[in-house]
Amino acid sequence: MADATEDRLLYEHAPCGHLSTTPDGELVRVNETFLAWTGYTRADLGGRRFVDLLPVGDRIFHETHVAPSLRMQGSAREIALEIVCADGRRMPVLVTSVLDRDEAGRPVGIRSAVFDVTERRRYEHEVLAAKRRAEASEARAVRLAQTLQQTLIPPTPPHIPGLDVAAAYRPAGDGRHVGGDFYDVFQVAADDWVVVLGDVQGKGTDAAVVTALARHTVRAAAVDHPAPHDVLHTLDSALRRADTDRFCTAVLVRLRREGARWRATVASGGHPLPLLRRAGEASRPVGAYGHVLGIMPAPAFVDTEVELGPGDALVLFTDGVTEGRRGPRLYGAERLADAVDAHRATAADTTGAVLADVLAFQAGDPRDDIAVVTLAVDAGPVTPRR
Repeated sequence: MADATEDRLLYEHAPCGHLSTTPDGELVRVNETFLAWTGYTRADLGGRRFVDLLPVGDRIFHETHVAPSLRMQGSAREIALEIVCADGRRMPVLVTSVLDRDEAGRPVGIRSAVFDVTERRRYEHEVLAAKRRAEASEARAVRLAQTLQQTLIPPTPPHIPGLDVAAAYRPAGDGRHVGGDFYDVFQVAADDWVVVLGDVQGKGTDAAVVTALARHTVRAAAVDHPAPHDVLHTLDSALRRADTDRFCTAVLVRLRREGARWRATVASGGHPLPLLRRAGEASRPVGAYGHVLGIMPAPAFVDTEVELGPGDALVLFTDGVTEGRRGPRLYGAERLADAVDAHRATAADTTGAVLADVLAFQAGDPRDDIAVVTLAVDAGPVTPRR
């Protein structure tokens, strides 16, 4: 008798709902737990089928998926459904059912265990909502950074009488994440121009903010400091004063026209040195390496002057070019020089060829941002001074 009482209590007050139905789904027995959860009485459920307690969509799913599974496999496990309770609210549940057969194999009934997963569903909804908020926040941050970077990468280089200028920029990967490569070409005075190419460490909004700081600092400093090394010192000080742990490399070229020729003054702050390509000669690096910007307490930068004549060119690039990878192999400085030397028609020809070759080397999927700027002295007549 005691065992029978315990069995009855275990069934009626189990931590899950228990349902027994005929093979066609008519309810013949339910436990107290299920009644307490749903608000039904036994009289309410008399003569009703289990599917009558489901919303329309779940009824269709039950008839097209759950019932066939029971008939063919004898069970259906952890089926996510909703029970329409007596007060009209919907209770999310997981249902596991087994089909009982007699000795002849004929179906005699279905036993089901019903688990209330309201809290679990609420948690899942909260997780999903949090994920969507995070994705929306990330999308806003990406849009903000991309908008900011559009102000850091000139759409087209300015027209400089006597110089052929071309530039290209390609972000890493699919371009979703904004990198720190930047360039700028701007005029300081008559026949006096500044070209800067830089690379801020890291990616994303923080890198874009530092990139903006670097670009605008160079523009302001170049007005007051004719020597490129002084401009780099000013940029270094600005980065070390800024509330950031990001560093930067940059190469800066000051160009002054002298008749049919140009005098270029080059300074590097931890950045790859530009390639100098003379008419009829192989390319070679020009300049001297200085310290990375924003790290050292007393950095040193060196100005190197070089005269550019008709047909000569300077090619500036970021390390996304030479450090482009194909497996363990690097693109390298030698391959870059070969590409520069093989395409001399125009500045755009050189720049486009370098970008295309680097991308082809990496199968079109660069791991780092790529920026290239080519400055070529016109081989024809130079526009007179104004």
